[in-house]
Amino acid sequence: MAERIDDQMLEYVSILAKIELKGEEKIQARSDMEKMLEYADKLNEIDTDGVEPLVQAIDMENVFREDVVTNSDDRENMLSNAPEKKDGQYMVPKTFN
Repeated sequence: MAERIDDQMLEYVSILAKIELKGEEKIQARSDMEKMLEYADKLNEIDTDGVEPLVQAIDMENVFREDVVTNSDDRENMLSNAPEKKDGQYMVPKTFN
């Protein structure tokens, strides 16, 4: 059977969760927490002997592909929209003296 949630446990959990519970909220939170513990107890009843643990639920495949260069060094085309250029390079304002 699930552990009973007392006031001290409820206060401790609310501090950890950084929430403030008042009145009816405390009653509802206690009820919800007890239901969660009851469910966990039900899960503990399941016979898992002979069941291999899963690292992940779906098969993984390598999705990487070979790096293939698809563009060439088209410097003139790349520099065609530059506001300023010099010796085949972009000119930018100085950032420090």
